[in-house]
Amino acid sequence: MDLGIAGRVALVSGATSGLGRAVATALAAEGARVAICGRDEARLAAAAEQVNDAAAAYRARSGGAARPAAGAGRPVRDPVRADRVDLRDHDAVRRWVDTVATDLGGPDIVVSNAGGPPAGPVTAFDLAAYRDAVELCLLAHIGFVQATLPRLRAAGWGRILLVASETVRRPRPQYGLSNTVRPGLVGYAKSLVPEIGPDGVTINVLAPGYHRTPALTRQFDDPAASLARIAAGVPVGRVGDPADFGATAAFLAGNQAAFITGSTILVDGGASL
Repeated sequence: MDLGIAGRVALVSGATSGLGRAVATALAAEGARVAICGRDEARLAAAAEQVNDAAAAYRARSGGAARPAAGAGRPVRDPVRADRVDLRDHDAVRRWVDTVATDLGGPDIVVSNAGGPPAGPVTAFDLAAYRDAVELCLLAHIGFVQATLPRLRAAGWGRILLVASETVRRPRPQYGLSNTVRPGLVGYAKSLVPEIGPDGVTINVLAPGYHRTPALTRQFDDPAASLARIAAGVPVGRVGDPADFGATAAFLAGNQAAFITGSTILVDGGASL
């Protein structure tokens, strides 16, 4: 299936590893021109290499520089742009968006991904921790959207994907901060739908369950045993592969998802049923 995003400019935050990197890779594999950001220089460089490999594979399949989708930017031939940006630094995010728009065009696709707050019960955290969680899990995403939305609306086409967690549907024990703050992202997305829909812009929330990412495995003393226990509680019988998540995001960024907006898409193998 051709998703129709070849030549589209995609911005992916929090793309140095795990799910963010998987999304950036999946978009590049479909011919999108990808710009990524993150906080760790070494991991950012490694992510850029992986995304570049996906872009090169796309070019090889398509016979060189790909023809851009209608309304998209230049042909797909440039390497991924990778910049060190903390999504909580709203001024830096605006500068990054402006720079990418100048260099690549767009943006057309915005994937807002950020790290999660510390684990622990609700009563384990003081107000400062809750404020930090609000900044990371809510305001950082809103700031990214605000920095990109004027260009999406002006172009008359856009896809916004906000990465949250399955905790927006089913609170998890020991994830008090996430359970409390992340549902606000769903309310924000739903509130935006009637305002941006007439401009050809969709917005959806991706709610991942357990995926085999570095952030998950380093929580455990015995990752293999812990992941096996988690998989036993997932109806499909396994923990998610980041590529599963990336493929879902790429579809929602494409032309075929034009009538999907304001939705929360669970990517959890049925674990939250």
